[in-house]
Amino acid sequence: MSSFSIKATAKAVPEKVVTNDDLTKIMDTSDEWISRRTGIKERRVAVSETTTSLCAEVASQLIDKANVDVDDIDFIIVGTMSSDYQTPSTAAAVQGLIGANNAIAFDINAACSGFVYGAYTMQSLLNSKPNALGIVIGGEQLSKLINWHDRTTAVLFGDGAGGMLVSNQGDGQILASNLKTYGDQGKALLAGHMIGDEHFGKIADQTDQYFHMDGREVFNFATKNVPLSIDQALSDANLSADDVKYFVLHQANARIVKNVARKMKVDAEKFPINIDRYGNTAAASEPILLSEMMENGLIAKGDIIVLSGFGGGLTTGTIILRY
Repeated sequence: MSSFSIKATAKAVPEKVVTNDDLTKIMDTSDEWISRRTGIKERRVAVSETTTSLCAEVASQLIDKANVDVDDIDFIIVGTMSSDYQTPSTAAAVQGLIGANNAIAFDINAACSGFVYGAYTMQSLLNSKPNALGIVIGGEQLSKLINWHDRTTAVLFGDGAGGMLVSNQGDGQILASNLKTYGDQGKALLAGHMIGDEHFGKIADQTDQYFHMDGREVFNFATKNVPLSIDQALSDANLSADDVKYFVLHQANARIVKNVARKMKVDAEKFPINIDRYGNTAAASEPILLSEMMENGLIAKGDIIVLSGFGGGLTTGTIILRY
């Protein structure tokens, strides 16, 4: 089994904080309504920041923290569903901005599972080259996909980015993984509808660009399939939940995270939550949380960590890491 060692983690979020009370000024909602259903108290919303700028900030922090030469970066993967352009990819833009001239770079669109899918893909890339270094980022500017008059989605999402710099040198490993795609259920979560040739001569409906989500279906999907994904990955690694220090789940909704913990019969304290401060940042949520846990000294060398994402596609993705 090859090494997958985390050399540094980092996060970047917009400066602007939007509280639940702020949202009551533009829609029919309340802090109590949002908090009780989602666990969210506030979120960060980009003003001058973009998906690209947030991801580039994360990449620059990672290089500084790991104390590596930017010319030694071999691979950059960005998990995002809110890139600034259809092309170039966010990863390519980041590569150009930080001057990682020897890195190949591309995006992965697996929505909220994007960071986990990126880490899984990075493992294969690291195996292809001796002494390789890679950067995996989850980054989103979801505020540009939100209909701010639709309280069923507008209260949920936030902007931000997080990531890790990894190497195939060291003691860290990915012990097992379990990734699945449920494309037949994909219309439960839609955003950014592309206008095709069949729309020739018609005026585009701008509402097609915004989030449309069947919240009940997504909730049922997550609470059913995330425990299955984690259990299968743990079984493949010959581990049990007792061996895991923390379960770092996608921060879609605090109720989902707590429900997964309850179904797995694991102490909820092993499932850290920071959605109260950032909202649902999709692919960025796991690396933002992971970075904060690292900053707070919660993870030590040798700890077993579960990273698990779920969402648009629909998709699930779990990797079991030894730090």
